[in-house]
Amino acid sequence: MHVYIYDEYLNKTKYNRAINRLEIRLTDLGLNGKIIRLNNVKNIKSAVQNEIKIGSKTIIAVGNNQTVNKIIGAIIDTDLYDDFQQKTLLGIIPIGDDNSIANSFGIKNAEDACNILLARRIENIDIGLAGDNYFLNQSTIESAGTTLEINGCTIETQEKGEIKIINLLSDKKETIKSNPHDGKLEVLIRTRKRDQTFLTVKTLRLHNPSHQLIVDDVVKIDTPVEINVKKAKLNIIVGKDRLFE
Repeated sequence: MHVYIYDEYLNKTKYNRAINRLEIRLTDLGLNGKIIRLNNVKNIKSAVQNEIKIGSKTIIAVGNNQTVNKIIGAIIDTDLYDDFQQKTLLGIIPIGDDNSIANSFGIKNAEDACNILLARRIENIDIGLAGDNYFLNQSTIESAGTTLEINGCTIETQEKGEIKIINLLSDKKETIKSNPHDGKLEVLIRTRKRDQTFLTVKTLRLHNPSHQLIVDDVVKIDTPVEINVKKAKLNIIVGKDRLFE
């Protein structure tokens, strides 16, 4: 059974037309299923766990990066995660702005997402973990004043710019490569002077007393924080134009 989890912001009137089109399309494709609206849910973890218990095979995040981030955290932290990993899939239907995660998986819009759900192309991917926060794409922080500790070595950055800790890419224009199957994260340090440093790591510790780490463009967390990767943690339905092999 398909379970569609709608984010709260989709209750706004401006999304009514998009939701109506989506539901008609899903019905036409025979993909209709149960709908859970997050504005009616007090505990998303319990709601997701209950759906897995009763045999739901596909859980679909309808919304944006924030929606996906909420749902993967709920899924992976449930007591039934092993069952999820073996039997249940995560799908994404992007609506509105801030959908870089969907873009990473080759899902450009809601109509595209419906066709991708029907094709059911599956990839088992790694998940990044920053403290207690999971991320699919990347975590970012201001480079100036940031200290990285990697394998006993310390890197300090004074120039303004950005540090990215990448699990998978969200932009085709990016010149580096990232593989969400290798159990590693890519660290990209890019400053305003156009200096660039690129590293591949399994774990690191990061600290900046003046700036927070931003996880998947959604969650802001204080540092210091440990960042690592959980290999092959999520089965996800992807498009053929995904930004990784």
